[in-house]
Amino acid sequence: MLVELGLNETAEAVYRVMLAHPQHGVHAIAQSLNLEEERVRRALDTLSELTLVRASYESQGGLRAVPPALGMEVLMARQQADLAARQQRLEASREAAARLIADYAALTPAASVPGVEQLIGLDRIRDRLATLTREVREELLGLNTDGAQTVEAMEASRPLDQELLDRGVRMRTVYLDSVRNDEPTLAYADWLTTRGAQVRTVPMLPTRMIVVDRRTAVIPLTTRDTAAGAVVLTSDGLVTALCALFETIWAAARPLGSGSVPDEHGLTAQQGATLRLLASGHTDEAIAKRLGVSSRTARRIATDLMDRLGARSRFEAGVRAVQQGWLARRA
Repeated sequence: MLVELGLNETAEAVYRVMLAHPQHGVHAIAQSLNLEEERVRRALDTLSELTLVRASYESQGGLRAVPPALGMEVLMARQQADLAARQQRLEASREAAARLIADYAALTPAASVPGVEQLIGLDRIRDRLATLTREVREELLGLNTDGAQTVEAMEASRPLDQELLDRGVRMRTVYLDSVRNDEPTLAYADWLTTRGAQVRTVPMLPTRMIVVDRRTAVIPLTTRDTAAGAVVLTSDGLVTALCALFETIWAAARPLGSGSVPDEHGLTAQQGATLRLLASGHTDEAIAKRLGVSSRTARRIATDLMDRLGARSRFEAGVRAVQQGWLARRA
């Protein structure tokens, strides 16, 4: 019954006997369960690893079962931490897949790869995007990594966005959390939502992306300079993978208008993202770019986190964050 918590059948049976008969030793437990003593000892090792038994304060060398209310809470917390770590690795894998797709397309002549079209230069990118967005019939998905938008760019987008929404196109866009601090961008996002579009934000995004009707995706050739070139993908497998990436990010994103709810450690989503980047060795400039904020803001967030952790270096901050449960341990 408790296998998912790491407790096999024999270990669970031994644990139950220890709860019912605290004075039983290995021999008595083995007799009551009709087991070999060696199997009981292995079960006790398992229970010890799971912190379900402890040394007895009354009997030297003896073991006592930890009360289930406490023991099960520890096991559930451990499973939740493992689940969070697996989810984090899955999201990292999706991000890596998106970067791999873009890097491969950048290295390979477009004509030699079916379902891949390269666009070099901002003019070609904008012309192709204008054509694609006018061809959209049902749904437009977007990841926007630029942070605060320029007033000129938003005014240029407004007529096309209005046209799409008037035609009943479903629009879902994910921005960076940093747009919540920029009044013009926030006003534009509010304008979109009042007309039926859905807007959410996250601390970080892996790449800029537009997906049209789940049939065509556009991503930059390089995340370092999104204006240098882009790739138009129509291969079913690649587009499906990018749609899955979008849905994973969308599910974790916060709707515009909702406040940032700190986690159990008092960290906002942006602070949590900064901490993960710090622990990975990113500089203030790299963190700023990933979060869509200024280097000064990134430095301020990082300094505050290090102060809260009592760390004198980024490496020490990462170690302390893992020790205190702020970051999941890497498998």
